[in-house]
Formats: sequence, C-alpha cells, structure tokens
Amino acid sequence: MRVLLVEDDEPVAESLRRGLLRYGFEVAWVTTGAAALSHDAPYDVVLLDLGLPDTDGLDVCKALRERGDVPIIVISARSDETDRVVGLELGADDYVSKPFGVREVIARIRAVMRRLQPRTPAAAAEAGPDRYGPRLTIDRKAARVRLDGEEVSLAPKEYDLLAFLTEEPGALMSREQIMEAVWDANWFGPTKTLDVHVAALRRKLAGAITIEAVRGVGFRLEIVRDAKGGDGEGSDAS
Repeated sequence: MRVLLVEDDEPVAESLRRGLLRYGFEVAWVTTGAAALSHDAPYDVVLLDLGLPDTDGLDVCKALRERGDVPIIVISARSDETDRVVGLELGADDYVSKPFGVREVIARIRAVMRRLQPRTPAAAAEAGPDRYGPRLTIDRKAARVRLDGEEVSLAPKEYDLLAFLTEEPGALMSREQIMEAVWDANWFGPTKTLDVHVAALRRKLAGAITIEAVRGVGFRLEIVRDAKGGDGEGSDAS
C-alpha cells in the first residue's frame, strides 16, 4: 500500500515512516501543503498533518478531497473538537491526535481501507478470531484473547504486545521495534517494562506460545503446535 505522508515535523515523520516501512507500506514523504498538492505519483492513502508551514492542513484536505476519493487520515496535535469536526466535514476519513503510536496509525489505515473495500457476505460470514495453534485465539475486532476457549484477562499493553508479536510468528523483533510499536514512538522510559509484560504473557499463555529472548536483540514469539504444549517460558538468553 502506498502512503503519502504530509508532515513537517522531521522526528515524527521519520519515526512514522520507519514504522510504516516495517509493515510493508511504501511511503512518500513531503513537508508542505504545496508539495502534497503537486505530488503526482500514485498513492492509496494520505496521512495529513494540519500544522503545515505554508498553509492550513484543512485547506489541503479540502483540495485533495475535491480531486478524488483517496482516503485521508488527518494527524494533528490540535485537540480542539472543532478541528476534528471540520476535518471530517471537509472529507477526511479519520483523525489521529498526537502523540500517537505507529500501531494506532496502521490500525486506522486498515480500518479505513476495510470500510472502502467491504467484505462480501460470504467472506464476512467466514471471518472470525485469528487462531494460533490448537489452543489460542485472538479476536482483534473485540480485543479479546481465549485459551482453550476460555477468555484470558490481559492488561491493555499485554494485549497490544501479544497482538504485535503474533502478526509475524517466528520473526525476531528488536526491543526498539517492539517499544515503538506497542508503547510509543517517542518512548524514553526503561525497556524493563517490556520484560515484565513478556513474563506476564508467558505465564498467562503457557503451553500455547513461547517467547524467546535473544540476547542484545529482542524477542521471538513461536506458536506451540502440539496441543499438549510445554511450559510456555521460552528460552531466555538475556
């Protein structure tokens, strides 16, 4: 999916760009409203900051909407409800307030695209929670996790961590990737909180998943395919 990112704040743009690239998006980044309106390469969705240096982002939103129906997601530090309402009335499809995490932006992109490309009745009937091995299911729409059919109580960040790691089972994720995706792109706190949440998932989902710690790098989640499972602790090399 091709994203046109219109954002003049370089640290925010670079962080968001890296996150989007990691998830397989193609990103064209411009820093002004004029550059956005003159951008002639094709794109599938626009991430539009309102606080641009040369013009009001709301004017850019209106101009882009007049040109076509490409989805527009406004990203802004403005918290005034009036700006949100005006942006949506001018044609924006969604609105994300700063500060935000990369995962939130990606979730909103996917939600907007699903609304524009609704499932067929047959596909909708077949849709349901994602299954990982014989014991674990994750209902991302309802943000619920079940082990052997019983709902597991997870703290919000425990759920976010699990949802992120199960997007690519077996892939080695660095601490930086995980912190940026699950906590915040601008997180400056200790990463020990990540170890605490990993330990909680290992305990609560023992036998359904393992989470291996790779010294100096990060973590790798594996799905236990044997219904009998194991101790779920994974190997900790940190």
